[in-house]
Amino acid sequence: MPGDSEESLFIATQVGKIFYISKGSINTFLDIRSQIIELGTSNGGYDERGLIGLAFHPAFYYNGLFYIHYSLAGTQGPGALSKSFKPNPCDSQTLNLQWTNRDTQYDHIDTVEEWVFKPNGQPTKRRTLLNLRRPFLNHNGVNSLNFSPETGKLVLTTGDGGSGYDPFNLSQNNIEICGKIIEIDVTKNTSVNNPPVVTRFDELPISIQETLTVMSKGVRNIPGISFQRFHNQYIKYVGNVGQDLVESIFSFVNYRPIPVTQLVQSYLKSQPEKEKFINLGWRGWEGDFPTSLIADCSNSSTLNDITTAYYNDAVKTSTQRLLPLVCYFHKDSRPDKLSGSALTGVQPYMGNRIPDLTGSVVFTDFAQNEESKPPVRGVLAYTRPTRSCKLNDFSIIETDYNFGSESSYYVCLGTNMNQTRLYLGVYGSFKVTDLNKGTIFEILP
Repeated sequence: MPGDSEESLFIATQVGKIFYISKGSINTFLDIRSQIIELGTSNGGYDERGLIGLAFHPAFYYNGLFYIHYSLAGTQGPGALSKSFKPNPCDSQTLNLQWTNRDTQYDHIDTVEEWVFKPNGQPTKRRTLLNLRRPFLNHNGVNSLNFSPETGKLVLTTGDGGSGYDPFNLSQNNIEICGKIIEIDVTKNTSVNNPPVVTRFDELPISIQETLTVMSKGVRNIPGISFQRFHNQYIKYVGNVGQDLVESIFSFVNYRPIPVTQLVQSYLKSQPEKEKFINLGWRGWEGDFPTSLIADCSNSSTLNDITTAYYNDAVKTSTQRLLPLVCYFHKDSRPDKLSGSALTGVQPYMGNRIPDLTGSVVFTDFAQNEESKPPVRGVLAYTRPTRSCKLNDFSIIETDYNFGSESSYYVCLGTNMNQTRLYLGVYGSFKVTDLNKGTIFEILP
């Protein structure tokens, strides 16, 4: 904190309240609960909206600037489709859907804002960077903001817009904001405020386009981006939440971001943009596998029938996509592996208090064996980066904490500034309407 000699631990809650722990006491940093969309109104109380991103300017100690990403109150819409979606490889109409009537057929609006922590201790909003109209309730990203230590830019990670199987293939469309990793230059055109509500890059004013570059596309849903310093370079780690088969973690060092102004010009001139930025492969690929539809075999109760959902998409992106660092299955009978449900955090660990983990990449899954009987438990695991282009193996991190009879969903993973400590966020329910069930743990040897 400005004027403080010790590092504080910040905890952002989905409902819109941010706490910080300093000198052994818990304090409120910001409370925007009244500005958050009403949560838990459908899907039995499950929700992926709310306060989903918080990042501090690298010079926060001096300038007090921080950034938040959240779903705006009063913006509830009917959604982009009237019913749930599943592709049918035999029906071309389901493979070529378009998101039409976007002004009325959407779920909600997300906003990215710049705030300042003033000397009197009161955070104050300075300006709005983006207003994004989202087609569905889910896949908005989570832990969606971070500053790049490499470029000094604010990085925004956006999911593909939701539903399932990316109905409109927004993640691969260069002009769509959904399904991208975006860099924002917060030092450029700082007088611009109150941007329009948009879904595509070409709908933004030039003054905002000029602040944006695209790092990656092909994102389904993403628990943020993390950076690990390696000599004079930074390894970037991103997780892609899976559909039916696997959860995936990708890593890359070098990338060539494309300015949004260039993407828009290519789109307006109907010129295909030459592939330069990172492509995680979705919707044609789920991790290292072609995206599949899974159904019970009619002649066997123990086997599944797997059909390629988007054959053309898989072929088109097969040579363009980045190969994952590690994948783990939703169903895995091996005793030393995990059966996951959704990747919720990816962090490199650079400390030496847990020597077996030093230099490794730690990740969390929401709920291991989601189909098993309560109480549900999340899971911690890790992998070690290698120079090989093959898929990495991974190992489970066994914990000896007794969570008792309540379920324990592993909802997030955080670190301190120099990545020498790991913090695990655990919640006792998957329903956002079940309040006061959260605990923050530090992972110790």
